[in-house]
Amino acid sequence: MAPGKKGIIERLNAGEVVIGDGGFVFALEKRGYVKAGPWTPEATVTHPEAVRQLHREFLRAGSNVMQTFTFYASDDKLENRGQSLKISGAQINEAACDLAREVASEGDAMVAGGVCQTPSYLSCKSEIEVKAIFKKQLEVFLKKNVDFLIAEYFEHVEEAEWAVQVLKASGKPVAACMCIGPDGDMHGVSPGECAVRLVKAGAQIVGINCHFDPETCVKTVKLMKEGVEKARLKAHYMVQPLAFHTPDCSCQGFIDLPEFPFALEPRILTRWDMHAYAREAYKAGIRFIGGCCGFEPYHIRAIAEELATERGILPPASEKHGMWGAGLEMHTKPWVRARARRDYWEHIAPASGRPKCPSLSTPEGWGVTKGHAELMQQKEATSSQEIKHLMEMQKKAKSSA
Repeated sequence: MAPGKKGIIERLNAGEVVIGDGGFVFALEKRGYVKAGPWTPEATVTHPEAVRQLHREFLRAGSNVMQTFTFYASDDKLENRGQSLKISGAQINEAACDLAREVASEGDAMVAGGVCQTPSYLSCKSEIEVKAIFKKQLEVFLKKNVDFLIAEYFEHVEEAEWAVQVLKASGKPVAACMCIGPDGDMHGVSPGECAVRLVKAGAQIVGINCHFDPETCVKTVKLMKEGVEKARLKAHYMVQPLAFHTPDCSCQGFIDLPEFPFALEPRILTRWDMHAYAREAYKAGIRFIGGCCGFEPYHIRAIAEELATERGILPPASEKHGMWGAGLEMHTKPWVRARARRDYWEHIAPASGRPKCPSLSTPEGWGVTKGHAELMQQKEATSSQEIKHLMEMQKKAKSSA
């Protein structure tokens, strides 16, 4: 930690609002630096300038946390389903730590090293084997002396517990996030029970990230909070949801939507939706508030602006954004100038512009999770025969829906 900077637990203990960053995987995929499908972060090595710039934009927007771009950076993921990168997980993780630290030093931000779920767990590898993957990543985070650690994007609480246990051995603060909704993890463990198990495993901060929209994620963190308090345990809470509306999603969230991942734009939350999200999260007692897939810097800026009074500061990016559209007072067209007010944007009901677009979709989840043959991972590329089999399964699932 740089001299004079407070740590994550110190800030949360003082009741401060900590603002996270956004969705690097989706943002960099749209910019042409990440491949949808494997979703791996080799851009830290191949295009560090792109990762660095995105960090800077989130910092300027108000982020207090520069999370290392290490999502799916474990070696078992880097060689999964035909991927043949000549870059190791250690190289990606080291580069990610250096980039996050470089930008964090430019402002009031901390560096968080992150690990996530593994193909090995889905393929029913042992606890020892899965923990070895987390330990290998942790070695880099300790070498680079990150400020705290995040275990995120876990669909199964058991794997999340294993990750927390490994990370906790470092002596650094540990946060843990499940990517679940109110129905619980993929084996039906409730959000409250998940939270209790994570706190007992050693997490000081627990919460939700990804898979669902802000409304659903805040609701789920509330359930986690109730579970922890009922068990008479203590924890801080965090939330980093999608920037997509997901009212029609089932247990596994937006991955089951037919629009995933290339047609989600009609579901994107506006900056005004983010104001409402930030306020609702704050009212729920959540003090680590950020975003995941779909979040762009302007979304984070909206969170920072909504909570500016509580934080006592506006982010640098607000120099180019009048609060509640105030900058429109300078517009040439009178009907646009009339929109320079909070009441207008707070009650806007955006149209999609797509006459035949339904308001909701039918999720396509097949109900498979760890232990099912369809989720066993492999090094070999997906064959045409496997694709044919999947198409048949998809057709069968739709006909029975």
